[in-house]
Amino acid sequence: MLTFIVRRVLAGIILVLAVSVVAFTLLYAGGGDIARRILGQNASAETVALRAEQLGLNQPLPVQYWNWLSNAVTGDFGVSWFTSQPVTTSLSSRLTVTLTLVIGTTIVAAIVSVVLGILAARRGGWVDGLVQFIAVIGFAVPGFLIALYLVLFFAIELGWFKATGYIPFTTSVSGWLSSITLPIAALSLSAIAAVAQQVRGSVTDALSRDYVRTLRARGLGMNRVVYLHVLRNAGGPALAVLAVQFVGLLGGAVIVEQVFALPGIGQLTVSATSSGDIPVVMGVVVATAVIVVIVNLLIDLAQAALNPKVRLS
Repeated sequence: MLTFIVRRVLAGIILVLAVSVVAFTLLYAGGGDIARRILGQNASAETVALRAEQLGLNQPLPVQYWNWLSNAVTGDFGVSWFTSQPVTTSLSSRLTVTLTLVIGTTIVAAIVSVVLGILAARRGGWVDGLVQFIAVIGFAVPGFLIALYLVLFFAIELGWFKATGYIPFTTSVSGWLSSITLPIAALSLSAIAAVAQQVRGSVTDALSRDYVRTLRARGLGMNRVVYLHVLRNAGGPALAVLAVQFVGLLGGAVIVEQVFALPGIGQLTVSATSSGDIPVVMGVVVATAVIVVIVNLLIDLAQAALNPKVRLS
């Protein structure tokens, strides 16, 4: 098991390094005259040259990357070119909002998907048809459109939740719940659609296996067989789909954060990209890559715990 973990960690480190190299090369090499873009078209050539030297832009690209990497491994991603705020400060405050939204959505999607998938596999008939209908709606309707309808009905018409803004958990628990409930609901439908379908298929396949008939013949109740044995065997594929959904939610959260005016990583990414704030963009890219690696590692460990054969892969 230790060897399995070490291999996965090393693979994750290599992946993050590769992502940082590609992102750095594309942003800096394809950024044109960065110093001129920061100072504006009216700045003199001497001022532009001085600014480029201050930022180290006059050095070869490999040297620039090495300087950035040597600072990044210590947690220093530099400062914003336009606000002079440390990138780590901007990321830490906004990642909390985005991760709260994405993790909450993942938990909701996992619980609802397992319930719907098992019901569809065991009951069939109209229950299965209902799950299929929910899946079609989840795949077909964009998340931002669901978000708009949720705001119009539950926030504006009924007044049950906040329409926009974010209240930290430490400030008010009820306010925090009011500010994240609708965004989580808007993101959850597509994730539930994908994971519930996978759970349904895996449970249906597992229920047809010989070991299920053997366990039933020994007198075990159907609920015990499903939740102790079938769900364990069906959990691997569902976890893989859930991991893919988690990564997708990091991107999907950008639009939902815009709709609900949440101060998350989505707003930071949009503003930094539109202004050409490369240090901030690099910080967002690397932070996202690290989160993806950690999530995949946790999923790999969970699958290894469910299926010992995974440890040998």
